[in-house]
Amino acid sequence: MVQPYQHEHFTNFKDDKNKQEYLQGLKTVEGYIGRDYDLLIGGERISTEDKIVSFNPANKEEVIGTVAKADRELAEKAMQAAVEAFKTWKKAKPELRADVLFKAAAILRRRKHEFSALLTKEAGKPWNEADADTAEAIDFLEYYARQMLLIKDGVPVQSRPNEFNRYDYIPLGVGIIISPWNFPLAIMAGTTVAAIVAGNTVLLKPASTTPVVAAKFVEVMEESGLPKGVLNFVPGSGAEVGDYLVDHKDTRFISFTGSRDVGLRIYERASKLSEGQIWLKRVIAEMGGKDTIVVDSEADLELAAQSIVSSAFGFSGQKCSAGSRAVVVEDVYDQVLNRAIELTKQLKVGNPEEAVTNMGPVIDQSAYNKIMEYIEIGRSEGRLAAGGEGDDSKGYFIQPTIIADLDPKSRIMQEEIFGPVVGFSKARDFDHAIEIANNTEYGLTGAVITRNRDKIQQAREDFHVGNLYFNRGCTGAIVGYQPFGGFNMSGTDSKAGGPDYLLLHMQAKTTSEMY
Repeated sequence: MVQPYQHEHFTNFKDDKNKQEYLQGLKTVEGYIGRDYDLLIGGERISTEDKIVSFNPANKEEVIGTVAKADRELAEKAMQAAVEAFKTWKKAKPELRADVLFKAAAILRRRKHEFSALLTKEAGKPWNEADADTAEAIDFLEYYARQMLLIKDGVPVQSRPNEFNRYDYIPLGVGIIISPWNFPLAIMAGTTVAAIVAGNTVLLKPASTTPVVAAKFVEVMEESGLPKGVLNFVPGSGAEVGDYLVDHKDTRFISFTGSRDVGLRIYERASKLSEGQIWLKRVIAEMGGKDTIVVDSEADLELAAQSIVSSAFGFSGQKCSAGSRAVVVEDVYDQVLNRAIELTKQLKVGNPEEAVTNMGPVIDQSAYNKIMEYIEIGRSEGRLAAGGEGDDSKGYFIQPTIIADLDPKSRIMQEEIFGPVVGFSKARDFDHAIEIANNTEYGLTGAVITRNRDKIQQAREDFHVGNLYFNRGCTGAIVGYQPFGGFNMSGTDSKAGGPDYLLLHMQAKTTSEMY
């Protein structure tokens, strides 16, 4: 019997012992700040002249590390290593593959605060956000390992007299993992190990703004006993390395997390047959969101305001699940808006290394510029009710911003900003609020705050998102509890941390034997 999965608990930083351990984690990370990291291809470490330089977004003078940069030639070398390793890895016992993940989870658990501190330094995550990211990475390792043990013997099918039939899942082949910077440990690790535990070999191309945490995770996977060539680490530019690998004849699947536009580009390229390619490539994509919190007139208004503020401004709104739209029924609109403004003004923006910080920087200069442009658009489309200021002199800091009284069709209410900006729109009644909630091209997360049981049921049926939450915020899906992934332009409806996620990395084979 496979042990039931238990999720990794979040750290309580009010406890002084935990606080000291986190500060120790920061010291550990400071001990290797500025180090250089190699590519890993077929178990061999390879250095390159060309480097990706990773900066601290809260202090842009500070270099977190430099990481070797793959070109097409090295990407080809990595592909050949993965093709070769697949021949043996696909035959490795599922129990052995799961054991690698269990060991990696144990190592991460021991070094939890160090990895979280690295996320604070490299991604600008405040303590609680970094801690949740690391906990989720541990969760993915544990959950997918256990899932593999559940599906390793396939699914029972019927047999007739003198006949024995089996239905088994087998791996796909070589996968390209293109991971994002906003959950640079959790999503990077989760997408990588789901592919690996299912028996595939992978090329990991992490986001160029957060490559050091990926390099550190690759070291953990090596330490866990993963054979050479199963995981190849190839950071590089999307245009040079990304396109080349997506187009490659030996690529069997692409697992991508990132923006809508890049996702569409990958989907299109993957659909074209390359010379010598003998399969249809599979694409697993988690793209953008424009997520709405609906507040009904029969709601706990304090809960509503708190849910809006935490969902909008956690990790500076840089989550595909962030609550970037509040749609409030007109009877309670002013009360909810005014309370949200009060709560927003209490948030402390600053250095994420300090325990008191609620919100750190945004990831880099181009993100900063884009978000500030959106705030200007917001000033012309609605009323700036809180925030609106930015300061990029030392790091990329933007005050949490509320734009009120917006038309539901306005750009602020339609386009993914990926920053600490939330738009408020008024709805006539609950039906109208659900109609507005569904008026974007995305369908990732949503929340409904109401005490009315009939309205909860109505939203369950009519609010078209992959993850819908009642009487809480719309971020913070827990692996194995709230499998995560959305509809429409939010991706391929793939539910990470859910019971059918591993199957996306496998194919079914029927065998029938006559006696």
